[in-house]
Amino acid sequence: MVSYARLWETMKKKGVSQYCLITKYNVSAGQIGRLKKNMNVSTHTLEFLCNILQCPIEDVVEITLEPWEEFSEKRQTAISAVER
Repeated sequence: MVSYARLWETMKKKGVSQYCLITKYNVSAGQIGRLKKNMNVSTHTLEFLCNILQCPIEDVVEITLEPWEEFSEKRQTAISAVER
């Protein structure tokens, strides 16, 4: 499971707002929305955020491993939905 809670904490510490990301750095509102919902974003976006905030990736994203059975079941469900 991916969590961007660390991103919001790092932004607060560095004094960078969501508004600043959008207006100064041209991060799309859609990308902000994906981050808020802990959805997948590209490594390019993660690298861009790390450069803006001048921080390592560990200060932006955290990945928590799920038990293999749960992960595999979710993956199969997603694949089946796409195939329909």
